[in-house]
Amino acid sequence: MESPSIFMVEPHDDYTVSVHFDDGKIKSYDAKRLIEKGGIFTKLEDLDFFIKKCVILNHTLAWDTSGNLNPCECIDVCPDLIYNN
Repeated sequence: MESPSIFMVEPHDDYTVSVHFDDGKIKSYDAKRLIEKGGIFTKLEDLDFFIKKCVILNHTLAWDTSGNLNPCECIDVCPDLIYNN
């Protein structure tokens, strides 16, 4: 069964994001675990980037790394991971 769709994301200055699903659920996603992985995820350490580039791309929570909303140039998180945890 497919997870409900994400319709809104709200980033917070503690590196969490409130993720709103169309079934009424609101899940909190803690991105600190991504940052700890290093690599591309270190971009998320910049709080300004974390807040301003947080969007919905590829039907999920993402950060727009290119600045042009290109779904191939983003950091995204599996929506099932967000919904089921």
